[in-house]
Amino acid sequence: MYPLKELVEYIARSLVDKPEDVEVIETENERAVILEIRVAPEDMGKVIGKQGKIAKSIRTVTKAAAAKARKKVAVEIMR
Repeated sequence: MYPLKELVEYIARSLVDKPEDVEVIETENERAVILEIRVAPEDMGKVIGKQGKIAKSIRTVTKAAAAKARKKVAVEIMR
């Protein structure tokens, strides 16, 4: 399977000022893989972007990688 968690972690760490505070939690149920991105409060805007464009891009890239592995994925951004 494609390392979805590592992909999301790499992208998030590239965007923020405090990469050591980035944490990606992966949970899997019968329907999908859920990836929770947790960042420092001051880095939330960098991960979400204006009008959510960066968050949408992260979800698009992750869904494309998951499609190759024939999985469904949901990406959530948390504090």
